[in-house]
Amino acid sequence: MLSEKEKDFITHWEIEREKHNSIPARIISGLPIAFLFIVPVLLLITVVYFFLPEWYTRISNSISGSMITILIALIICSIFISYFRMQYKWEVNEQYYKELQNKAQKAEPLTKNQ
Repeated sequence: MLSEKEKDFITHWEIEREKHNSIPARIISGLPIAFLFIVPVLLLITVVYFFLPEWYTRISNSISGSMITILIALIICSIFISYFRMQYKWEVNEQYYKELQNKAQKAEPLTKNQ
């Protein structure tokens, strides 16, 4: 027998699994969490750039070129994090959904016999 929570999950996942089945949908839905990883890096770079400019210029002679490279790298990292986080989440939910379906199929013959 499935509990009410498990039945709710099955109905919810039957609707949601089609929405999150494509790559762009996974990237878009994972971007807010990915930006939480990227924002501290941007803040650190901004603080060093504005509050310690002499230290930054001694370390790097090409300020503008390195900033563009850093931004591109952060964008690539955010896309990577967002996609793989949502891929993992989708696979976990899909596995749980299949386990609940198997559990329901096994319980169904038992209820018919009684």
